[in-house]
Amino acid sequence: MRHRSVAILLTACLLAAGAVGCSKSYDEKAQDCAAALAKRTGGHRADKPTVGEAEDRVDALDKALADMVRSGYEGVAKDAFDTMEKKTEEGGKGRPDACEPLSKHDYTAMLAAKAIDGLGWTDKSGEFDKLKMVESLGD
Repeated sequence: MRHRSVAILLTACLLAAGAVGCSKSYDEKAQDCAAALAKRTGGHRADKPTVGEAEDRVDALDKALADMVRSGYEGVAKDAFDTMEKKTEEGGKGRPDACEPLSKHDYTAMLAAKAIDGLGWTDKSGEFDKLKMVESLGD
């Protein structure tokens, strides 16, 4: 009886340790969210940025728009902003289950980053590409 109790306790401990070791990291959960948002935003399914990469992509867009306004291209910057806002709204209708683990801030960054990808405003490495943005607005 005593050996059976020890075996059950040992098995329970191993299962608990295994469950903790098998859980996904926050970045992996964010990448699952990115994949779920791909269809909604028109982005590439293989584009799975981490939260940090998504924030960098959105920051690059913000910087480009601010630079355009300072350089006298307010109209183009507004067109880009409006296009981005529309794409984000389309993709943000209902939060996918895969995105539930993300904070509101991180989900918003991921949604915006995937919208940028869906608009074709990223290069092959997933970085924001200002030239692609400007070219697409001319279409």
